[in-house]
Amino acid sequence: MSVFRTCAALTTAAALAGCAALEPARAPVAPAFDLVGRVAASHDGRAFSSGIRWAHTAQHDEIWLLTPTGQALAHIAGGDGGATLTGADGSEYRAGDIESLTRKALGWELPVTRLAWWVRAGIVPAGVIGEVLRDEQGRLVRLQQDGWHITLTHRPGNEGGGLPQRLELTRDAHRIRLVIDTWR
Repeated sequence: MSVFRTCAALTTAAALAGCAALEPARAPVAPAFDLVGRVAASHDGRAFSSGIRWAHTAQHDEIWLLTPTGQALAHIAGGDGGATLTGADGSEYRAGDIESLTRKALGWELPVTRLAWWVRAGIVPAGVIGEVLRDEQGRLVRLQQDGWHITLTHRPGNEGGGLPQRLELTRDAHRIRLVIDTWR
């Protein structure tokens, strides 16, 4: 009986040690990019438009909402530790993620986690996918994912390497238009 207990204890210890070495699976992250463009949003009868600069990495997003002359209206920074929006007047808002933050501070949600995929004409790997439509060159032109309807417009031909120039996002009464002027 003691040999059985010893084997059982060793097997249990080995199994627990193996479990301790495993890291929890992380959701896939969109490739890094830096873009400059314009954004317009409407929700609940309100409208907003500005210039935008968005720098995205696997760990962090930084978004500047800009006036037509390039001055910052707001700076949004977000990562694993939460998100912060700092206004031009020094006001500051905090939330657990950029989506919650923009809902709270701006009155409309900017779906940054998903948009980081869509802006590069990709599909969020872990999302719920509805319609997927591609053009004759194989570029994504329409997508339904996670309740959002996304329409992508590409530059003529293969100019821009398959990256979209314009995205239209709608969900219920929420509408966002993103025009990308340059990729950095």
